[in-house]
Amino acid sequence: MELMPYARAVSAKSYEFDARGQETTIDYPRMLEIVRNAGYSGWIGIEYEGKRLSESDGIRATHNLLSRLLG
Repeated sequence: MELMPYARAVSAKSYEFDARGQETTIDYPRMLEIVRNAGYSGWIGIEYEGKRLSESDGIRATHNLLSRLLG
């Protein structure tokens, strides 16, 4: 958290999703709160490293999750 105000880039990494589209290994609401509170307003890169979905489906699921949480 202390270094977040100095971040030049943010990546949203994901591994696994439940039936509701929530990432099951990372607390995305908490992480995005940290990012917002630090005043970050740049792009967020997306990385999917899970096994269950294809890479494109995992990226899409991560994008959908970010869209829901960031409004």
